[in-house]
Amino acid sequence: MHIIVCVKQVPDWDIPPSSFKVDEAAKRVTPPAGVAAVPSQFDTIGVEAAMRLKDKTPDAKITIMSMGPEAARDVIKHSLAMGADEGLLLTDPLFEDLDWYQVALVLSTAVKKLEDVDLVICGRQAVDWDMGVSGSGIAELLDWPALTIGKDVQVNDGTLSVERVLMDGFETVEAPLPAVATVSNELGEPRYPKLQQIMQAAKKQVTIWSAADLGLNEAQLGPDGRKLTLERLYVPQSDAQCEMMEGDTPEEMAQNLAKKLAEAKLI
Repeated sequence: MHIIVCVKQVPDWDIPPSSFKVDEAAKRVTPPAGVAAVPSQFDTIGVEAAMRLKDKTPDAKITIMSMGPEAARDVIKHSLAMGADEGLLLTDPLFEDLDWYQVALVLSTAVKKLEDVDLVICGRQAVDWDMGVSGSGIAELLDWPALTIGKDVQVNDGTLSVERVLMDGFETVEAPLPAVATVSNELGEPRYPKLQQIMQAAKKQVTIWSAADLGLNEAQLGPDGRKLTLERLYVPQSDAQCEMMEGDTPEEMAQNLAKKLAEAKLI
């Protein structure tokens, strides 16, 4: 069984959101200087899900796939230290500023090129944009079933079983392989690499593919290939004011509130 885990490099998600700056003209979010890039939180949980499958099926192969700059090699190495077998870095100037569809196009094209993939695992969403559509997009472009927001992932006799997190409980769904699964934090904490595993990860292979290697071009990855247009990126301004209602009793305060709302023509 060959498992692909998609891992994204993001700014450290533990730092306060107020530390980030928004460049409205460039439509970009700028992290503060000196902030280290880390794997997206849910993606390392995806690696953990893959490792649990490998614990039960030792001959399973886990490939960590990341799309980004050369620096994204670090998040691949972190996942390799968790026990994955090899890494695949998709890096190219054409891979910058993509929308969700183009991201899914690049990732799904890489999966097709690998040919022998049985299962793709993604985090439920990235912690920077929080869109949560990459996994489903990959499945759509591959024409594979997608089992999303899982707290448990199992594979038995060519069938993927995922226990999904719902608003009011859980449900278990199944689909034949090959398939795509996305996992949530309810699956549990990812394992922490030990020193020996970190040293071993430094020796594991990371293959690099460009847009040309995938047969993708500027027409597909440029502005004309986007399905989503970012109209504006900004920090909302709020001028909300709070006024405390006076009164000796709750009833009197309620009456004063009603008068204020009537004067404002809200009731």
